[in-house]
Amino acid sequence: MFSHVMIGSNDIQRSKQFYDALFAAIGAKPGRQDDKGRLIYAHKGAAFMVTSPIDGKPATHANGGTIGFLVDSADHAEAWHKAGCANGGTAIEEPPGPRKGGFGELYLAYLRDPDGNKICALHRPAS
Repeated sequence: MFSHVMIGSNDIQRSKQFYDALFAAIGAKPGRQDDKGRLIYAHKGAAFMVTSPIDGKPATHANGGTIGFLVDSADHAEAWHKAGCANGGTAIEEPPGPRKGGFGELYLAYLRDPDGNKICALHRPAS
């Protein structure tokens, strides 16, 4: 259904430091910058990109929006969260841990990135 997710940033180098650390915690490679200065991360067939807004206006986060990253284990979610907090992210909502809901049992960890975007690491334990 999705080909990629792209978010805006007001400081690409700050975002690179944050997302490189975040994705390294789950085994992904550092982002690369294209000729337009956008950061590109590719991992397990998915693409995540960070850019300065094309319209020249400041980047803002989506109110009510969340971007979820699928991780392989609860340990990866914990490492992802710790790396994010150590690199300019802010822990939000409940601490990382198991949750039960309409999608069954999940292990979730939530952060705001340095630009205020709400992101989540999600692991689905084996049933």
